Amino acid sequence: MSFDNLDTLYRQVIMDHYKNPRNRGTLADDALTIDMNNPTCGDRIQVHLQVDDGIVQDAKFEGEGCSISLSSASMMTQAIKGKAVDDALKMSKMFSGMMLGEEMENEDLDLGDIEALQGVSKFPARIKCATLAWKAMEKGVGEEQ
Repeated sequence: MSFDNLDTLYRQVIMDHYKNPRNRGTLADDALTIDMNNPTCGDRIQVHLQVDDGIVQDAKFEGEGCSISLSSASMMTQAIKGKAVDDALKMSKMFSGMMLGEEMENEDLDLGDIEALQGVSKFPARIKCATLAWKAMEKGVGEEQ
């Protein structure tokens, strides 16, 4: 597959998550709720996590922002559901590294659709948009541990 075709595919995946977000909404009152915003561009995310016995049982999000911010939140909630908190944090570390243009080392963790956001690393001003939901998740599970 050529680079142009791959770039087009990645854009389609991002727009699909933006237009048809997965896990948009809230959870019960006992869920962790983390609010984060990116004052630079106005993105605002609220991540809701249900963590029991070290496992992310459920994850949802609400918010407003650009297509990168909201599609990243959709992808993140989809990826961490059912995962051990440690694995969710490893995924977040891999994602942050990918945003900084680093090679992905931990092949045993599949990022799935999240890899579509790889191209964001070429636009430093947009990296905060892509990582906002991930930072919220890290903060939330950090409070839980």
